[in-house]
Amino acid sequence: MLILTRKAGESLILDGGIEIKVTEICGDQVKIGISAPPDVKVYREELYATIRENQSASRSTSDEVKDLLRRMQG
Repeated sequence: MLILTRKAGESLILDGGIEIKVTEICGDQVKIGISAPPDVKVYREELYATIRENQSASRSTSDEVKDLLRRMQG
């Protein structure tokens, strides 16, 4: 993991034209702004974890349905 120090108003630029800017620091909270191309999806970590869990459950259910259909046809 890369650790950098930034002050309010300073930015990081990632490959692909993604800019992460520290907009405000207030106590133990840091507000950031993210500018990215429209095809780049940006998620909060906890939301991303939920999305991954839902995708996994969906694939599992889909596989179970396919197995059931195969057994019904065979």
